[in-house]
Amino acid sequence: MAQQTIGSGRKGFAGRLLRDFRLNKWKYLMILPVLVYLAVFAYKPMYGLQIAFKNYRPTRGIAGSPWVGFLWFEKFFTDPYFWRLLRNTFTLSALDILFGFPAPIILALLLNELRNNKFKRTVQTITYMPYFISLVVMASLLKIYSQENGLFSQIIELFGGTRQNLTISASAFRPLYIGSGIWQYIGWNSIIYLAALAAIDQEQYEAARIDGANRFRQLLHITLPGILPTIMILFVLRMGSILNVGYEKVLLMYTPSTYEVADVFSTYTYRMGLENQQYSLSTAVGLFNTVVNIAFLLLTNYFSKKTTESGLF
Repeated sequence: MAQQTIGSGRKGFAGRLLRDFRLNKWKYLMILPVLVYLAVFAYKPMYGLQIAFKNYRPTRGIAGSPWVGFLWFEKFFTDPYFWRLLRNTFTLSALDILFGFPAPIILALLLNELRNNKFKRTVQTITYMPYFISLVVMASLLKIYSQENGLFSQIIELFGGTRQNLTISASAFRPLYIGSGIWQYIGWNSIIYLAALAAIDQEQYEAARIDGANRFRQLLHITLPGILPTIMILFVLRMGSILNVGYEKVLLMYTPSTYEVADVFSTYTYRMGLENQQYSLSTAVGLFNTVVNIAFLLLTNYFSKKTTESGLF
């Protein structure tokens, strides 16, 4: 009797699934490329994570390489560079969150207050343009502007400072890295906040104006609460990649004189994996990076749900 019930339940589920597919077949076909992409580039490579627990040799393959347990993790945690990598990675991420994350929110709020549509579109276009500049071109421009006779040195001299080559200055690396990131992404990242602002019910502003609320109070009590769920979701996603400092930009910007403040986990993984061919060690570092990111994602999402009732899941 129980087996018949289970069998009929399975048939009922299969029938409902088939009917749903027939009704929404085009929607299923639309998400098929995404599912294939995730399967090929996200889930299939997870098989290679076991390299972190093996003494991997390309000639022997993953299956033929011997297990070594947590040897590579121990080697990484006892590496003299570990604490420097940890400090630099968290510092760059923290500075980016502190200055880079609020920047597009502020820009979106300022654009939302503009009443001249022509000027508003002009500002939007100008702030979007840097996003489409190649990272290599952007890094090259930074190096040109940061030379002793470059634009930045001339500005520093104009305000009473002395000219210097900022590309070899350890104290200038972080401001250049964070500032260039804000300049390049502020306009593009503001799009989602502008969309959230457009979705706020305009009748709330009309009621607030009738009650005598000025524009600042409208911003404080209507605009910010209206986009708070969007802000929190994006903040949770950003915290979930707190250790993912892009190695491409760091590699293009740093010099031997700035290694002390510029070397991060991703550049260390690049050197160990591609230059030194220590594949097991680089995989262990990458796995540690992922675990820490997931921990921050879960923790931030938990506090977001508790405080604002908005979260990723």
